[in-house]
Amino acid sequence: MIAEEIRKIHSILPSGVELCAVSKFHPAASVMEAYGAGQRIFGESRVQELLEKVKVLPSDIKWHFIGHLQTNKVRQLIGLTSLIESVDSIRLLDLIDKESERAGVVTNVLMQLHVAKEETKFGFYPEELLEFFAQRRFECLKSTHICGVMGMASNTDDMNRVREDFHTISNTRRRILELAPDLRGFDIVSMGMSGDWTVAVDEGSTLVRIGTAIFGERHY
Repeated sequence: MIAEEIRKIHSILPSGVELCAVSKFHPAASVMEAYGAGQRIFGESRVQELLEKVKVLPSDIKWHFIGHLQTNKVRQLIGLTSLIESVDSIRLLDLIDKESERAGVVTNVLMQLHVAKEETKFGFYPEELLEFFAQRRFECLKSTHICGVMGMASNTDDMNRVREDFHTISNTRRRILELAPDLRGFDIVSMGMSGDWTVAVDEGSTLVRIGTAIFGERHY
């Protein structure tokens, strides 16, 4: 089933859109089944779980960290990820940069936007992020590369609202590039999950994060 779903999604993903298979709460055996179907990008949301999977799974897997990253876990994560998608504060960004420099690596990150109507979600409001780039505060980073933005739509059945949220995320990236046209490698718009990824792609997503549709319900 897992391999079949992976192949099905890859067959309908538009050119230029990548799939992050969200493997959090699923065993290494499930990851290997997806790997056998050609999937290489996997998403985890807990540092300890990612550490355990890195030990036993193929070294060419590109791990994306997609959950809320606690500052006391940053050092453990540095050097293991292809992308940290969920940078939701300046404090976290600065710490990632400091620990990356200490470790002698460059860490790729996305800036997480808060556009959903739920107050529980983490991230920058669009205007906060626009101010960050307008002030060119990214130029202070030494060992961190900001590759784009990430966000989640409101948890609602109202697909008009979902589309509006995705449009806001994609449009914020466009506005950032207007403010800082010399940005390089600021290409990723990570948005869209199992229930709404086709809408996200319509609105400009270049990276979709799909878990349940591939692996089934989570194993807690």
